[in-house]
Amino acid sequence: MKKLLAGLIMLAAPLTAAHAETLKIGVDLTYPPYNYFDDANQPAGFDVELMRLIGKKTGSDVSFHDTRFENLILGVSSDQFNVIASTLYVTAPRAKQIDYIPYMKTGVSIAVSAAGGQNFAKPEELCGKRVGSIKGAAWIPELEKLNTTVCAASPIDSREFPTSPEATQAVMSGGVDAQLENSAVLADAAKKLNGRLKVTSTEQLYPVIVGFGVKKGNTEVASFLRDTLAKLDGDADYEGLFAKYGVAKSTEAEFKAAVGQ
Repeated sequence: MKKLLAGLIMLAAPLTAAHAETLKIGVDLTYPPYNYFDDANQPAGFDVELMRLIGKKTGSDVSFHDTRFENLILGVSSDQFNVIASTLYVTAPRAKQIDYIPYMKTGVSIAVSAAGGQNFAKPEELCGKRVGSIKGAAWIPELEKLNTTVCAASPIDSREFPTSPEATQAVMSGGVDAQLENSAVLADAAKKLNGRLKVTSTEQLYPVIVGFGVKKGNTEVASFLRDTLAKLDGDADYEGLFAKYGVAKSTEAEFKAAVGQ
C-alpha cells in the first residue's frame, strides 16, 4: 500500500523537478495575437498562455506586468519583474544585456493600407518610403543596412512608434507608406480591420528566434525556465499551444546563430 501511495504522489507531482518559482512577467499587452487584453480586460495571447501553462505544470505563481516594449529590458534589469515573456526577438546586442531562454521562431511581414494601392514584396522595395515599426524592433538595424547599400540613393524613412497598433494606425491614416511587423501580428491586425490593412510580402522576412529574457546572472530563474521547457517537450498541452498559434519551436543551433556563437 505504501508503494502504491508513493507512486500516486509521484504522478500527481508537478511536471518539472525544479522547485516552483514566483514568476513576475514583464509583457507588452498591445501585441496581439501574442500578448493583449481580452474582452474581459484580462491578459491573453500566446506568451500569456505559455506562462500560465508553465505555472500550472510547475505549481508556480504567475503575474503579468503590462510594460511597453522599449522598457522591458530596463524593467527586468531593475527587478521590476523577473521574466520578459513578450515575443522578444533574440539579437546579439540584447544578449549582452539579458540572459535568453529561447522557445520559438517566427518572422516579419510588410503591410500597407489596402486603399493606398501600394504593393511591397521585399524590404528592398521600400527605398524612399516611410516605414513604421514598433520602437526598438529587431529589424530596424536591417533597414539601416539597406540605407547604406541598395537604398543609399533613396533611403528608407524608418519611423518608430511606442506600440504596434500605433504603427498600424499610421499606415491607415497615410502617415507612413508601410509597416514592418511580426507576421502573425500583421495577420491578426488585417483580420480585425476587415481587409483594410493588406499584407503584401509573400514570405516571412528576417526569420528570428524568440526567447524569454531574465536579468544577467539570475541563474535560478533562467535554469528553472530552461529545465521546464525541456520537460514540457512532447506534453500535449504544450504542443497544442504551438499548434493553436501556428508558431514553431526553436532549436539550440538556431539560437546560437542568432547570438553569433
